[in-house]
Amino acid sequence: SRQRYVLGDTAMQKMAQSHVFLSGVGGLGVEIGKLGSALTVHDTKQCTKWDLGINFFIHEDDITSQRNRAEATLHRIAELNPYVRVAASTVPLDETTDLSFLKQYQCVILTEVSLLLQKKINDFCHAQQPPIKFISADVYGICSRLFCDFGDEFEVLDTTGEEPKEIFISNITQSNPGIVTCLENHPHRLETGQFLTFREVNGMSCLNGSTHQITVVSPYSFSIGNTSDMEPYLHGGIAVQVKTPKTFYFERLEKQITNPLCLVADFSKPQAPLQIHVAMLALNHFEENFGRRPNIGCLQDAEEMLKIAMSISETLENKPQVNGDVVKWLSRTAQGFLAPLAAAVGGVASQEVLKAVTGKFSPLQQWLYIDMLDIVTPMEKMGSEEFLPRGDRYDALRACIGDSLCQKLHDLNVFLVGCGAIGCEMLKNFALLGVGTGQDKGLVTITDPDLIEKSNLNRQFLFRPHHIQKPKSYTAAEATLNINPYLKIDSYINKVCPATENTYSDEFYTKQDVIVTALDNVEARRYIDSRCVANLRPLIDSGTMGTKGHTEVIVPHLTESYNSHRDPPEEEIPFCTLKSFPAAIEHTIQWARDKFESSFSHKPSLFNKFWQTYPSAEEVLQRIKSGESLEGCFHVIKTLSRRPRSWTQCVELARVKFEKYFSHKALQLLHSFPLDTRLKDGSLFWQSPKRPPFPVKFEFNDPLHYGFIVSAAKLFATVYCVPFTEKDLSEETIFKIISAVKVPEFRPSNKVVQTDETARKPDHIPVSSEDERNAIFQLEKSILSNEALENDLQMKPISFEKDDDSNGHIDFVTAASNLRAKMYNIEPADRFKTKRIAGKIIPAIATATAAVSGLVALELIKVVGGYPGDAYKNCFLNLAIPIMVLTETAEVRRTEIRNGISFTIWDRWTIYGKEDFTLLDFINAVREKYGIEPTMVVQGVKMLYVPVMPGHIKRLKLTMQKLVKPSADKKYVDLTVSFAPETDGEEDLPGPPVRYYFVQEDN
Repeated sequence: SRQRYVLGDTAMQKMAQSHVFLSGVGGLGVEIGKLGSALTVHDTKQCTKWDLGINFFIHEDDITSQRNRAEATLHRIAELNPYVRVAASTVPLDETTDLSFLKQYQCVILTEVSLLLQKKINDFCHAQQPPIKFISADVYGICSRLFCDFGDEFEVLDTTGEEPKEIFISNITQSNPGIVTCLENHPHRLETGQFLTFREVNGMSCLNGSTHQITVVSPYSFSIGNTSDMEPYLHGGIAVQVKTPKTFYFERLEKQITNPLCLVADFSKPQAPLQIHVAMLALNHFEENFGRRPNIGCLQDAEEMLKIAMSISETLENKPQVNGDVVKWLSRTAQGFLAPLAAAVGGVASQEVLKAVTGKFSPLQQWLYIDMLDIVTPMEKMGSEEFLPRGDRYDALRACIGDSLCQKLHDLNVFLVGCGAIGCEMLKNFALLGVGTGQDKGLVTITDPDLIEKSNLNRQFLFRPHHIQKPKSYTAAEATLNINPYLKIDSYINKVCPATENTYSDEFYTKQDVIVTALDNVEARRYIDSRCVANLRPLIDSGTMGTKGHTEVIVPHLTESYNSHRDPPEEEIPFCTLKSFPAAIEHTIQWARDKFESSFSHKPSLFNKFWQTYPSAEEVLQRIKSGESLEGCFHVIKTLSRRPRSWTQCVELARVKFEKYFSHKALQLLHSFPLDTRLKDGSLFWQSPKRPPFPVKFEFNDPLHYGFIVSAAKLFATVYCVPFTEKDLSEETIFKIISAVKVPEFRPSNKVVQTDETARKPDHIPVSSEDERNAIFQLEKSILSNEALENDLQMKPISFEKDDDSNGHIDFVTAASNLRAKMYNIEPADRFKTKRIAGKIIPAIATATAAVSGLVALELIKVVGGYPGDAYKNCFLNLAIPIMVLTETAEVRRTEIRNGISFTIWDRWTIYGKEDFTLLDFINAVREKYGIEPTMVVQGVKMLYVPVMPGHIKRLKLTMQKLVKPSADKKYVDLTVSFAPETDGEEDLPGPPVRYYFVQEDN
């Protein structure tokens, strides 16, 4: 379901009907093979020990049994999705093969295939009608490449996959060209050349239903052509983006080799793709000439490859400059294989396969090169013996990074937070790199509080259907050991956040060499980042949303931290918009979600809490009669007096709610603001984005109306502990009950309707004296009727669960939202879209998570190797467009205090005290040690010393123990200090955190 939100149903159906051929099931081929469409995997090689370090689906028994790689991985690929056909082929594929068998496939992917054969197969695929989409990909040592050819012309119906934009209009000029202006503070975010269609325009009504190509004038306006002959614009109107097909043009591999069109990922090295292009072509020619790849560390082979590169460069159209270092390092590492690099390029390649078979998203044109050349500088000093094979599963890795760095990875202590999609991919990368496998050192610690859901299975590739409802962390740990049984791994189900602060101590963090976060919770990320900064630990963060992804490397003393930057806050829907003036389906869905929370979770919880505090109705009655004010009493008694006690009453309550929500609400708003109401400036009150509501008349035969009654009645029955049967749910029974319901008539109220968009929802609604008298009467009545007994004082709160289709939660939200949409004449949303918005579901696809996790693991290698700041790369990618942007990490900012004293976020001052150490002693100690005297001392949110506050001067004589009140086992406290400004009237100068130890430590 999460992938459906990325691709859409049409693309998913095309994917299901497609058939893909994949040749080469090595480390790169198996990454691409995870894509989840009908697949034939082809390979002629046997499994070797080498494969254990690059292919997560090949195990030691495959080697002892001398299995073919395609046959060994077949059932493990098939396990990923039982609905997909996977077949294996082991027949030779070479220059003499009759290629007509490829006609049955829509897409052909080649890995580990010679360049000559790639050209031959590409020519065959390109010549077919329609063309067979062709993709080739390779990883050689620390360099990788990807090539796509989808035929002369390839039409894409949706180039970005983004939701079509809807723009509310505030004005349209009568001119040539006509200028359309958006509502204030709502930029349109459109691009020149896009198409829009118009609806609900008042005045210039001939625009409604018409489509226009636009030219952007400003962030808030665009032109649409001649409007001078149209009627004057009055008010309202919505412009909706129209997706238009786009044709992409491709050239054959033979032509593209000489004049490559490359996607540039790192704009600090714009020439790098061409340089790697030449170097990899030279490698292919070397292999053709000598029947082997260059030997590890062989200078003669490197020189030969450089000569070939020079001659190849002369044959290319732009005669690109040959980079000798790139050629040398590709030659030196070409026999090796970097598994994280395969994950990164494999994720991108998988997305290109999906584009090829679905026509969704913009294809890669036509080359992508991803490299790890940032790591080579320190390796210059290493001897070739560092890179030579040792006959173990890490030989492919060793050939790329050397044995010393391999050992550092084996001895690594790493804390992985989150075992979802990225977490699973990271554990796979850890297993292939041998992270945490050292004999005396090294440990992988993982935590995730969640259980496995069915919706996880399409991208959290360590999990299978029989794992559903098992803890993610325990299951992921077990599955990781299947990839590498020598990995040491501790798994937990702890949540990492401020509320569980004691779960992982500072001592735990200081034992970790690096922390990796794979979370979608921003607050948890910020918390973990703060712990990493406090304990001087590197952190690598990443995340995805659909086809988009990011990675960020945070290294002590070198880079800024995650908390150094803040994303703009999410736009909240104003309270008055939700309550009375929805303008878009998102507003009605949020309203329905809030109604669910209020009716079936919040109110029942408050009801239970109240009766746990006051165990009997008689006691409550006595207290309120004596004039005592009990918090929440009025609402609880109201709920008790109206409590349904049978299925019939649950249905009746649902019918009354229907009338209240979808009829009386509209009538009340039109009573408060009739359709001709005008504002002080003379403009109409009911104009865009405000939409006037119209009451919905209940129709039993309308599926939407009936669906609301049934879903609401079932939920009321659940919270009020009322049993019901299948017969109760029959149309006949529901109709009989509803026919007898006496629906209250509408009575207009003089309540003020909130129209201020800045106003927030009130915390408490005041209770009048009449309400209080009524509460006493209602409670007396309930007691006399024996309807305030122990069972009556309990409800069953419901937690909203979006992924259980049998519980009716999404049914209620969909029905309620669409009824409200109907009331306001808003386009409704289907159940699937409603579920995404109401459940705050983040669209996800395995291609992006694989790519992101590969990039994270590449940065992990640099962190472990202790590389300088300019080696690290942050990344933003969007595989749909496609773009990949690699940037250097932000250098840590230094804050000046004064007199040459400065600090960064990574600095922490330390003061050691003793039992009778006073606050004044602490201030003097900071001055003596660091040359500046604090004027303010704060512990968290508690102000220990602020001179201008009453009584704080007296605190100087108090001991630190008395001020801080530490627990018995607490050795230190982290304090924040600030300093007097140089000029009066300015703000105090900030300082770094100060860790105060209550006693001098022995060491």
